[in-house]
Amino acid sequence: MEDKIIGRNPVMEAIRSGRSIDKILIKKGKYEGSIVPIIKKAKDMGIIIQEADKAKLDSVADGENHQGVIAYVSAYKYFEVKDILKLAEEKGEPPFIIICDKITDPHNLGAILRSANCVGAHGIIIPKRNSVGLNSVVAKTSAGAVEYTPVAKVTNIASTIDELKKEGMWIAAADMDGEQMYNIDLKGPLGLVIGGEGEGIGRLVREKCDFIASIPMSGEINSLNASVAAGVLMYEAYRQRMAQK
Repeated sequence: MEDKIIGRNPVMEAIRSGRSIDKILIKKGKYEGSIVPIIKKAKDMGIIIQEADKAKLDSVADGENHQGVIAYVSAYKYFEVKDILKLAEEKGEPPFIIICDKITDPHNLGAILRSANCVGAHGIIIPKRNSVGLNSVVAKTSAGAVEYTPVAKVTNIASTIDELKKEGMWIAAADMDGEQMYNIDLKGPLGLVIGGEGEGIGRLVREKCDFIASIPMSGEINSLNASVAAGVLMYEAYRQRMAQK
């Protein structure tokens, strides 16, 4: 489920207000008039922009005058990082948080949410910029996990990691150049960082991590889809955490 904001002025005001916007649809063609500052402001804020033809916009707007611009905004509640930490405390468990660094494919985020719920992770953290939000595709792919696993949206992943480390958490990043995951202690208070499609984990975020965890591979292909890699690492953490109970 997701909500839409339709028309140039409403979309610009939503951007200015800091409203959480998943993406903006812009009519294909030459950009002119008030559409230009909308695109510039959206890009400055890291909001995903997609071009679409008039027929697509007409269909999405369902009869409303879209003026070539439609914004998708989340219909799901976001939580604060402190809420996720409190949930772990209430359960009497060391925090287990999945940190997504610029995941832009909603199918990947939905699959990560689903796996996170299955392994008992206390929540997920995503950045406000350059990341997909909680839209209908994420919700459907999560198979309902979006209703149970809290998601926090933060301004800066690197600074959020600093705050988590102050709370006593260890941070492990998923990367093919790291130590094999079987050799890393994933049992305690843990933040597991998953990089975005293509680019992987950003340099600054990687530097903040305590461990770099790799998944052993034997085939000709040496990388996994982001959500698959996340699932494998989550279950190794889950295995270790269950073993100590």
